[in-house]
Amino acid sequence: MNEVRAAREKWPKTLVLVPVYNHAATLRGVVQKTLDQGLEVLVVDDGSIDGSLDRVADLPILRHRLPSNQGKGGAILAGAELARAAGYGALLTIDADGQHDPADAPGILDVAAAAWPCIVMGAREMDTDNVPRSSVFGRSFSNFWVRLECGRTLPDTQSGYRVYPVQFLEGARFITRRYTFEIEVLVRGCWAGLPLLSAPVSVYYPPGDERVSHFHKFKDNFRLTCLHTFLVTRSLIPWPHRRLFKRESEEQSLPSILRPTQFFRALCREHTSSIELAAAVWLGIFVGSLPIIPFGIAATVYAAHRLHLNKLAAVGAGNLCIAPFVPFVCIEVGHYLSYGGFWYDFNRHTLLEQVHYRLWEWLLGSLLVGPLLGAVGAVATYLLVRALRGRLAPEG
Repeated sequence: MNEVRAAREKWPKTLVLVPVYNHAATLRGVVQKTLDQGLEVLVVDDGSIDGSLDRVADLPILRHRLPSNQGKGGAILAGAELARAAGYGALLTIDADGQHDPADAPGILDVAAAAWPCIVMGAREMDTDNVPRSSVFGRSFSNFWVRLECGRTLPDTQSGYRVYPVQFLEGARFITRRYTFEIEVLVRGCWAGLPLLSAPVSVYYPPGDERVSHFHKFKDNFRLTCLHTFLVTRSLIPWPHRRLFKRESEEQSLPSILRPTQFFRALCREHTSSIELAAAVWLGIFVGSLPIIPFGIAATVYAAHRLHLNKLAAVGAGNLCIAPFVPFVCIEVGHYLSYGGFWYDFNRHTLLEQVHYRLWEWLLGSLLVGPLLGAVGAVATYLLVRALRGRLAPEG
């Protein structure tokens, strides 16, 4: 406890940021409870039209109103700029809808103080009443993609209850400003050298008829799809990420392949959840179906390493695509897509002199066959692993 207190004394001034958009009914309660914790508060009104900011006009807090709705990310970045100008170094964000309990703030700050600078997420306890199933699924889905993009297994990547270094929010580059911002900021924080930590927090979901949500199923899911596509693609590019923070001890990488025993043991230990093994199988089958036979294993290992997937599972699945069956299917599909019919004329001319056409058809077909065949392998792997682990699990 003394160590925690000493760390808290050394770390920068903390400002609680409450971004609000049309939560007039709950904002005052959130701010008052936060003030009761002895914390300083900044409310950033993201263009509300229900008079949210007027509900806290008499409270001893900082207030700022954006001229138009810019999204939660825009409000957080605006708050970070104001915090820096006022001399604050840490920003604790809390939602204005009343889902978060300000009494949990000290626990989050203690975790942050012990490893500062870092990002700390409040990991919500989702086994309480009225928790929507869509929220539970969305959290697991988000956790999986963040795991691919930055290699960290996190319990709640969608929680808005967080501590950020103001320096990071001011110095990093972000491409999103709305609902997707809180996913991007985690991944970029990891890339920048910040530890990603968690602290357990409670959560309150009001009954469905009282709940106010600004999540748009189509628009926000489409934005999430675009963001994850970008982040996964960036993860595969062998260009170093911009490092804003230096850590004394970095996470150790895999042993060199020149030490096969250590390398094999490390591969067997890493990333073995059912969904991650299924993703590794999909990746291996997809890459294995491409017309890059001399480089298939190397490409699979590289992609699995960049996406933090099990390399043994990926390479093993890729071996299912060895010639001639899968390449032949890909060529036939590619030929059909190109000419509207299948390839039946097997002779020296079509096999050797037209090999460049066959390679193009193989590539074209693999872009359809590979993902579909990979999906079959991934589903089969997921179900098999779940069944085997359920059978081997110790009886209670």
